[in-house]
Amino acid sequence: MSEPVATSPRAVDVVIVGAGFSGLCMAIQLRRVGIREFVVLEKADRVGGTWRDNTYPGAACDIPSHLYSYSFEQNPGWTRAFPLQTEIQSYLERCADKYDVRRHIRFGAEVEAAEFDAAAGRWRVRTTSGESFNARALVLGNGALHLPAYPDLAGRDSFTGTTFHSARWNHDYDMSQKTVAVIGTGASAIQFVPQIAPRVRRLYLFQRTPAWIVPKPDHPIGGVARRVYARVPALQRLVRNGLYWQHEARAFAFLRPRLMRFVEPLARRHLASQVPDPELRARLSPDYRMGCKRILISNDFYPAMTRPNVELVTDPIEGVEPTGVRTRDGVLRPVDAIIFGTGFRATDYLSALRIVGSGGVELNEHWRGTPETYLGITVSGFPNLYLLMGPGTGLGHNSMIFMIEAQVRYALQCILALRDRGLRALDVRPDVQSAFAGELYEQLGRTVWSSGCKSWYQTADGRAAALWPGFTVSYWLRTRQLDLRDYQPVA
Repeated sequence: MSEPVATSPRAVDVVIVGAGFSGLCMAIQLRRVGIREFVVLEKADRVGGTWRDNTYPGAACDIPSHLYSYSFEQNPGWTRAFPLQTEIQSYLERCADKYDVRRHIRFGAEVEAAEFDAAAGRWRVRTTSGESFNARALVLGNGALHLPAYPDLAGRDSFTGTTFHSARWNHDYDMSQKTVAVIGTGASAIQFVPQIAPRVRRLYLFQRTPAWIVPKPDHPIGGVARRVYARVPALQRLVRNGLYWQHEARAFAFLRPRLMRFVEPLARRHLASQVPDPELRARLSPDYRMGCKRILISNDFYPAMTRPNVELVTDPIEGVEPTGVRTRDGVLRPVDAIIFGTGFRATDYLSALRIVGSGGVELNEHWRGTPETYLGITVSGFPNLYLLMGPGTGLGHNSMIFMIEAQVRYALQCILALRDRGLRALDVRPDVQSAFAGELYEQLGRTVWSSGCKSWYQTADGRAAALWPGFTVSYWLRTRQLDLRDYQPVA
């Protein structure tokens, strides 16, 4: 049998990795400015990213519907104040069609590695199937919430029942009248636990740290309101702007932790009103400053915890055995299935990719410890590389779509500068990046996210490296206009 013939790399202007909110936004804006020679490499078979993957029962967003969309593509059809996963996925599918970006997407194309060729000023990108591309610019829109985090539990692989992560929900598994263990009490678990609790025979919820939970101001959006929004887009934009500033004001409490003391009573009253048992209430009460971990919203989680078939387990897990989960007090709880609601590896989201910059430096190695970027978008030593939802740009108070659009606008200016000025490379100056990183981590040290708890926001050294320590409007101002003086241009 003859050897397969190697094909030459396909030359494009831009390679985008990922077809979620970030990647689609970048693709749409490239088309808007007339750049057509680009490709979106998506490892799955559909657009959607996080909202394609997280299909667990009750999956929804904790940001209001009218705020959780592109500013240039409002959706008058939201049926609830907080959008369901199915509606967000449908919205992204419609955006891909309306803005004609599907022609640029290669589904089933998982990026394996990318290396910058300094002499040519091109990124050489390779997929796991052996396809290759060379591009003037590389945009990473693969997001921070796509690599499921599994707890390091002794004997985890010895379990003989069914196991799956909430982000890889096994819809074929019938849990009716089964005994189920749920490990984790984060944003996903508080949504799916109330959905599955009435269906299972018994549910053990293993909690390491209780969450701060406030009421969810959710409600249906009626047909009349949806028709009005469709006919009067300015009204929906007014509502969107109001929601934006309402959420933006919440940053004060995150940036000045003492202010959280005035918000904590709301969560404590919510807990007291829904959990009458004082012993259970005590075990569901956080002992750290509100906001240090993500604040969760739910109206049905606490009632689910009071069901007679639900047991909250707060003893630390000793390990997993073939038939169940054993805690350090020696108790073995036999279960038929284990569901991991343990979130994502947010701070090492690029670990599956090998990104090699100028001088042969690999990005994951470069970032080992604490990542440094400029504006969360560019990295010194990695010319023509643009991160979307990169380190230091996550939020605890407002919509990430706002941040994504700011990053896309900035990256687009860089790409246009490369094209219009005939440059081979734009590399952010090391001193500019260092100054930005120093400022970022100094500000993070004063926020509620550095007030003593452990969260998925943090790197191994305890820094909340995933987050932006300020108002989103301040980030918008800093990224509004590219300043080429921050970069070392190479002609």
